Amino acid sequence: MDKAFIKGLRLLEALALSEQPRGVTDLAAELKLTKSNVHRLLTTLQTHGYVRQIPPHSTYELTTKIWELGNHVIRRMDLVKLARPAMTRLAAATGETIHLSVLEGTEVLYVDKIESDHHIRAHTSVGARAPAYTVATGKAMLAQLPDSYLERFRPQLKRYTEATRSAMEELRADVELARAQGYAAVLHGEWREGIAACACAILGRNGELVGAIGMSGPDTRIKRKQIKQYSVDVIEAARSISIALGYSPRS
Repeated sequence: MDKAFIKGLRLLEALALSEQPRGVTDLAAELKLTKSNVHRLLTTLQTHGYVRQIPPHSTYELTTKIWELGNHVIRRMDLVKLARPAMTRLAAATGETIHLSVLEGTEVLYVDKIESDHHIRAHTSVGARAPAYTVATGKAMLAQLPDSYLERFRPQLKRYTEATRSAMEELRADVELARAQGYAAVLHGEWREGIAACACAILGRNGELVGAIGMSGPDTRIKRKQIKQYSVDVIEAARSISIALGYSPRS
């Protein structure tokens, strides 16, 4: 067990439970650590944005960074809970695997799923990640962000399958198409071979990007025609979840 890490966590807990900023001597006495040890931990936490120093008495308090991280977790939990009814309806309407995803940097994180009853189906798992530029839920979310966000992918673009968009021009074209039609589609697997998918972004109360919902299955079963048909259900599922999160669509 990393003793320094444990000491840092105890220090964070002490500051979080404090009603006012704390000094080094005070914290050292409570935690039974040396003052130099506490000062070193505080300096590290301050460098990484978790703690700030309050002049003129050199006391310390937490910043909002931990609250921000916790808020992300809570929002994700709310998203999974609120999205389940729409995911269930979408699974019934399409008969395919349904994914609920969030965007983390340049990756998609799968936070929930409903498995298809088909013997041949798309295989993913909750907690798994994929390059956002290669999957439908990723492209749907990227369509909600400024074009400048796509620059993050420039040094990472590589080909995973024959269908992968490995050039910025191709990725931009896919994102523009997703914006134009209101959903993103992958006709042939760009992350894994043989997968077709359709997805739409989920928005929060203020119109901010929260995540995306999508359906996927083998491209031997899901063709362009099916994608077009299923897109109506996918868009409605995303709309339903967005409204549950407090979003008010424009009429």
